[in-house]
Amino acid sequence: MSSDRLSNKVRRLRFDNGELTQQQLADRVGVTRQTIIAIEAGKYAPSLPLAFKLARTFGVSIEEVFEYENER
Repeated sequence: MSSDRLSNKVRRLRFDNGELTQQQLADRVGVTRQTIIAIEAGKYAPSLPLAFKLARTFGVSIEEVFEYENER
């Protein structure tokens, strides 16, 4: 049985980029604040287009925002 885990640095990047609020980030990428909350908490894995939007908002690569771990 394998276990997939997606971690992220969204919260850290928000603070490193002018202390963006969850709402400001949500507005920039076109989602609700609740979606940002769920992503930061690791309860929701964003779609690939949303992952790209988040990375581009912060001016970094997807790998600098999200880390995928697969444990077998």
